[in-house]
Amino acid sequence: MKTFILVLAMTVASFSAHAAELITKSSPHSVSDTMDQLVAAVEKAGATVFARVDHAAGAAGIDAELKPNQMLVFGNPKIGTPIMQADPMAGLDLPIRVVIFEDAAGDTQVAYHDPQQFAASYNVPADLKSLAMMAGALGKLTDAAVQASN
Repeated sequence: MKTFILVLAMTVASFSAHAAELITKSSPHSVSDTMDQLVAAVEKAGATVFARVDHAAGAAGIDAELKPNQMLVFGNPKIGTPIMQADPMAGLDLPIRVVIFEDAAGDTQVAYHDPQQFAASYNVPADLKSLAMMAGALGKLTDAAVQASN
């Protein structure tokens, strides 16, 4: 019975996390250039880049086509740890993931889940300082990635 309840709780949390609000920004750059700028901004901010995933390259590996699509996995334990201390299941969505992709019109888009939604998706207090810090950092980092060149 305990196993069933745990599986049920994890399933509900998973669905809740997927329902989180997405924040999307347009970029004047290619997917690759936007990702390069995001990586540079993340590293400059002192966060850790854990992975850069090229989904289109993965598709090409199975002889399938996918428009340019890359994901960056990164984080800062000073911000993420308090969130997971409030609810360890938040680790399903941490570290942060940002996807940069070419949409149907050929435009580059940057998308990520709104960190403020962690409070609704997990048992995390809405006023937890780390949520506001994460939201602010993601906003600044993704703004740097989509900033037009001078």
